Amino acid sequence: MMNTRYYCVADHLMAITAPEKAFEVLSNYAPFEIPEPTGEVLLHISVSKEDRPSSDSWEHVYTDRSDEDMPRIEMYRREEEWLLCVSVYRDAPIDCAMRCSADWHEVTLYPNPENFRFAVDNAAMLTFAFATADRQTLLFHSSVTVREGKAYMFLGHSGTGKSTHSRQWLTAFEDAWLLNDDNPAVRLLENGEVWVYGTPWSGKTACYKNEKALVQALVQLAQAPENKIARLRMTQAYPYILASVSGLKVLPQMMDRLYESIAKLLEISPVYRLECLPEPSAAQLCAQTCSL
Repeated sequence: MMNTRYYCVADHLMAITAPEKAFEVLSNYAPFEIPEPTGEVLLHISVSKEDRPSSDSWEHVYTDRSDEDMPRIEMYRREEEWLLCVSVYRDAPIDCAMRCSADWHEVTLYPNPENFRFAVDNAAMLTFAFATADRQTLLFHSSVTVREGKAYMFLGHSGTGKSTHSRQWLTAFEDAWLLNDDNPAVRLLENGEVWVYGTPWSGKTACYKNEKALVQALVQLAQAPENKIARLRMTQAYPYILASVSGLKVLPQMMDRLYESIAKLLEISPVYRLECLPEPSAAQLCAQTCSL
């Protein structure tokens, strides 16, 4: 029997319709579940039992080939619809697909039952980023630590040491805690505040907290033989922020909205570059500098 459950992620409403038993493997969404909402449901993902559609009759738009151990995403277009086909790893066969409305608000998901959570997580994470791009919301690739009510967002390519640096904060400060370790959402409010939210997606770390905190600073990390930190000018910081935000560079209208949000973020929140060793003293230097 199919069932629909509702979730609130970064104050945006999302629905997932799937067989009741399927929700047993979606425990990462449980902290975000709400009763049936009265407001606008921005994103609705419906799981289909039909076979995955072929991309033969669709126009190929883009293929995202990232790191070797990351998924490959093939993007196709036909009239007012999108088709995204996703593999588990870059060179693996296609594992699941999602058929999306032009505005990304309606998604039909065709999962591989053996990788059901992978399919739902990728569909939800990708389309959440796309559907909220025009709502001053940015889905980041970042590890986020909170201390004294303020959030510190650590940026960098995979393997840079974002999770490691977050752990140094937890070691250095008894009151520090991890909000999200891979895919937090940032919202820019009309009153000028910038908040970062936990999400159901946190990479390899099971950290699914329905919490939020004001952003104190964003920190671009780099491995180095000694610890040193410097604040970046907006022009220096912009490429790092752009590389950390999820979006479709092949869609100019979407990217225009993301560019606007990034520019606004940089006007409000400071960005630093921290060259560091994997040790608590790097966290202490970062905290001391970013809290000034």
